[in-house]
Amino acid sequence: MSSAIPLNVGIVRSAAGAADAPRTDDKRVLLAEPRGYCAGVDRAVVTVEKALEKHGAPIYVRKEIVHNRHVVETLRDRGVIFVDETDEVPEGALVVFSAHGVSPAVHESAAERNLHTIDATCPLVTKVHQEAKRFARDDFDILLIGHEGHEEVEGTAGEAPDHVQLVDGPESVDRVTVRDENKVIWLSQTTLSVDETMETVHKLRARFPNLQDPPSDDICYATSNRQTAVKAMAPECDLVIVVGSRNSSNSVRLVEVALTAGARASYLVDYAREVDPAWFEGVRTIGVTSGASVPEILVEGVLDMLAEHGFGEVTPVTTANETLVFSLPRELRTARQ
Repeated sequence: MSSAIPLNVGIVRSAAGAADAPRTDDKRVLLAEPRGYCAGVDRAVVTVEKALEKHGAPIYVRKEIVHNRHVVETLRDRGVIFVDETDEVPEGALVVFSAHGVSPAVHESAAERNLHTIDATCPLVTKVHQEAKRFARDDFDILLIGHEGHEEVEGTAGEAPDHVQLVDGPESVDRVTVRDENKVIWLSQTTLSVDETMETVHKLRARFPNLQDPPSDDICYATSNRQTAVKAMAPECDLVIVVGSRNSSNSVRLVEVALTAGARASYLVDYAREVDPAWFEGVRTIGVTSGASVPEILVEGVLDMLAEHGFGEVTPVTTANETLVFSLPRELRTARQ
């Protein structure tokens, strides 16, 4: 049985369409660009690799450095120990904070245990943290749009717990209460669906007409770019395969975006072995993309598997070019080659 996640079976083909058996020479793959690693994920993964080179194994990482099964398993094999909280790290040891960010309470807990810390928080997440602190100082009610329990949301909310209220999707808007409707601002988790976030914002603004927008977009460029590429190719696709892990918010969103944009079906897989050939029945065009924490080798594995089933023609669908690079944390900058 496949371990892929069928988040939705998509739109059922009409009887007339189902009768048209695909010819082998019609089979093709549309490959989304951009896809895969974003600058923040690359920075976080390289941070752990360089820390291993500099300090040797074992080193500790609080939570998963990024939400990808393959990356975590590979680093674990190299001597990384992943923990849920800093109290699981031996006193005086080295711990890396993940790309998703942590709250001030986590920093304080690490200091109490004399831990050596390296902060691999994505700079775009740090920006949202700074916004939360700024507007809390100005005594705003901060409506944080995001998913309950996500590490990024916990870190951001922890910057100003008395001012932040989580809004988990449009259906949560009716439960929001504020002290002063003239001092309300919304912020967001960086990995959300752009369309769903704006739907939530529109509902919030209907209740609070003076709701302020964040100083700049909180949804990160990579999340937005990957969704745009999927929107461009999905209407042409009978099936969209998203490579990514089930705890990766931005990867799960890509499946939802593909279905909303017109793909008949879309599935999330970690590895090529999770792709079920039964999905190919009646399929001529397959779209392939990957979440922002997915190494390209996993996409290559899916493309090789598709080629074995007659889907050897690959056409890129490019909607943006990404050139952004983030510096490593200062503790490791001299170690970068």
